[in-house]
Amino acid sequence: MAAPLPVFEDILYEVRNHVAWITINRPDKMNAFRGQTCDEIIKALNRAGYDREVGCIVLTGAGEKAFCTGGDQSAHDGNYDGRGTIGLPMEELHTAIRDVPKPVIARVQGYAIGGGNVLATICDLTIVSEKAIMGQVGPKMGSVDPGFGTAFLARVVGEKKAREIWYLNKRYSGQEAVEIGLANLCVPHDKLDETVQQWGEEISERSPTAIAIAKRSFNADTAHQTGIAGLGMYALRLYYDTEESREGVAALKEKRKPEFRKHAK
Repeated sequence: MAAPLPVFEDILYEVRNHVAWITINRPDKMNAFRGQTCDEIIKALNRAGYDREVGCIVLTGAGEKAFCTGGDQSAHDGNYDGRGTIGLPMEELHTAIRDVPKPVIARVQGYAIGGGNVLATICDLTIVSEKAIMGQVGPKMGSVDPGFGTAFLARVVGEKKAREIWYLNKRYSGQEAVEIGLANLCVPHDKLDETVQQWGEEISERSPTAIAIAKRSFNADTAHQTGIAGLGMYALRLYYDTEESREGVAALKEKRKPEFRKHAK
């Protein structure tokens, strides 16, 4: 008998016909995550990953507007609110998505921006709505993902496109995301849930051991990037302690264009 489900505040968890759905339930924050959110997702991933009745996991966000928009800036002032190198256990969360022995599908119905775009990138599969909008904003905000969000992204979309995504901070539609390799499939908005559940159920019919071995084999090729991510997060922590980085947060709060160069050393 499965252990009682933990009490979650920031996420929802349910199993639909062998497919576990983990939903970031902070629509008023565009499903931006704080430290507690990350901890709860990690717990839910581990629960689903080692539940014999679950064959596939879906990661998504509540509401119509956003899958996830990254770190909650209201909890960020040179650091975030939880544990981990930068006040968010990002290394653990990214590793949990990769290490859980079942495929994780990102269901993207709206904005997948910043750290949210990184989550969608790391997931095994990404299915998006025609209303999806994806991209990175770090250099516009005084931040960056110096781990899987850069190194692994280059494996997913290629070096040139990954650099474009990070240097220019463009936004990409759902169909564009498919064209550049950032997503597997773009479907009409009203078909998104049906399609995601269908893919999850099909995966659940496959041999769980074969799937687990395949996933670990894929991951082995990029396992070294975990070390890059760990080193990068320490550099990011030092960066967050600079006036240059703080300028991004200040400009956002004051609704003005940031002036990074006057703070750069």
